[in-house]
Amino acid sequence: MFMRIDRLLTELPVPKAPSPNSAAALQELLGGKYGEMSTLGNYMFQSFNFRVKSKLRPFYSLVSSIFAEELGHVELVSTGVALLNNGPGDPTPEVDVSAVPFEPMRDVRLAGSFFSNAGGAMPMNSNAASWNMDMVTTTGNLIIDLLHNFHLECGARLHKLRVYETLSDPTGREVCGYLLVRGSVHAHAYALALKKLTGVNIEQMLPTPNIELGRIPECQKYLEEGSHRRLYRFSPDDYGEAGGIWSNDEVALPGDPPGQLEIVDGPPEGGKIPELDGNYGAFAPDYAPEEIFEVATKLYQASR
Repeated sequence: MFMRIDRLLTELPVPKAPSPNSAAALQELLGGKYGEMSTLGNYMFQSFNFRVKSKLRPFYSLVSSIFAEELGHVELVSTGVALLNNGPGDPTPEVDVSAVPFEPMRDVRLAGSFFSNAGGAMPMNSNAASWNMDMVTTTGNLIIDLLHNFHLECGARLHKLRVYETLSDPTGREVCGYLLVRGSVHAHAYALALKKLTGVNIEQMLPTPNIELGRIPECQKYLEEGSHRRLYRFSPDDYGEAGGIWSNDEVALPGDPPGQLEIVDGPPEGGKIPELDGNYGAFAPDYAPEEIFEVATKLYQASR
């Protein structure tokens, strides 16, 4: 089972103005071939389908822990997309819907994101192609699955760097910076798992692609706090066996700040989920919003 926490994995800066084309670029990190829906789908179904868990517990715990984090990655990218699409428009109910208030949205990169989804994130790539099950691999063969996961994480890091290099807004760059660091952790973890299973020093290929996180400003605070050395269990009691793979006798990758790897109980502290603005024109016709707010206020007070 899963536990939901009302926080993001990290704090995201709120954009000063909408940037729907930046949001379209981030959609690639959500529903692209190497996007977060793909990493989530692969590790989720591999963990559900995992054979002989009792005898292979360290590997099951590793895949399960990374899968749980990927749920948070999907949430983080989705929030970034929604923030960058937070508008445009008049936030008051008196907006004149006949005055073409959203004319600029007709020509943005992903107009359908506004027309159909009101600017919210969806499981699609930057060209609005739907994410699908063809991007999930679960063979039942542990080594093949781990090798696939290693490839997926390495491809995802290159994926994120390319998106990063197209963005100038702080929100999108923060999403990319955080995910580049955490993707490095996951690639490193799968490399160690393969090494312990086969004896092959696959981590000598890392980082693959050769992405120097020290050159990316948005990665620095995560490196300084040691995020590149931490694997989170996302559970109060379970999955500690992953420490047999991601353990204190292993060290950070060359080029990253030095230090021993560590398993962290539970989730990271995370950051507050930002508020999205209402947009009456985009949701017109809307049911008496002032009445909805009044009802919600009463229900909130009753719950305290």
